[in-house]
Amino acid sequence: MEKPIISVVVPCYNEQETLPILYRELSRIAEAMEDYEFEYLFVNDGSKDQTFALLTRMAEADARVKYVSFSRNFGKEAALYAGLSNAKGDYVVTMDADMQDPPSLLPEMIEPVAKGLCDNVATRRVNRIGEPRIRSFFARLFYRLMRRLSKIEIADGARDYRLMNRAMVDSILAITEYNRFSKGIFTWVGYQTKWLEYENVQRSAGETKWSFWKLLHYSLDGLVSFSNVPITISSYLGLALTVVSFIAILFEIVRTLAFGDPVSGWPSLVCIITFIGGIQLFCMGIMGQYISKTYMEVKKRPHYIIRDTNCENAKRNN
Repeated sequence: MEKPIISVVVPCYNEQETLPILYRELSRIAEAMEDYEFEYLFVNDGSKDQTFALLTRMAEADARVKYVSFSRNFGKEAALYAGLSNAKGDYVVTMDADMQDPPSLLPEMIEPVAKGLCDNVATRRVNRIGEPRIRSFFARLFYRLMRRLSKIEIADGARDYRLMNRAMVDSILAITEYNRFSKGIFTWVGYQTKWLEYENVQRSAGETKWSFWKLLHYSLDGLVSFSNVPITISSYLGLALTVVSFIAILFEIVRTLAFGDPVSGWPSLVCIITFIGGIQLFCMGIMGQYISKTYMEVKKRPHYIIRDTNCENAKRNN
């Protein structure tokens, strides 16, 4: 009887320092999990260091190592999509290369999914020890906003580290939208999820590739992708300002007829015009975000382009 296969999908961008550490730990865990076969699928997202050379050497030494290398940097979401598209396993794990997603949790993650008790095991950090306070504050704020403004439930501290059965993976791949936000997609497809909590783990080596501004942009993408509330707010705001403006016009007419002196008050008039102009630009910016997402979708560009791979039957672009 053939053993079930676990595919471990790992997006990589300039991770030459962390990959050897991750590979050794995955190999150790795989040896302990004798009832399963493993496939390590590394997605090189246009790295500029020796990541690709390291992956090719690892693949030559270990048949379990598969790699997909992009023609340039397409982003983590594209890398996750490519990994899921090329994973052959009965179960699929998504995790980062920096060891902040501990491979030692895999035995605990596979057990309930293999027994049919749930469809996937997701992980979340219970604290953010070692993370800058300003970054932690905005991260928690983002999760609160997502829960209140969208119809999906994303747990505070949720990671992309999760183990899924094949049915859930196939459902995720059926969502072919260009503007992807995996944390939201994982929740949107449904299925029964078990949450596994763990203490925050520092990077094993190297530096994070996520700056504050990249995380902010990523958060805004997620909010726009799974909520229409921002554009609804802009509509209500426009309606409210219209009513206020109409009342102000009536007030000025009555005041002028009663007291004259229509010229005075120009400083307040300038402030009002500036305020309304700012609100208009703000609302146009919100609409622009949705229009830009639509623009990217209708162009039907591929999510990624593969330059090199050792995966059989891999699509060169998708």
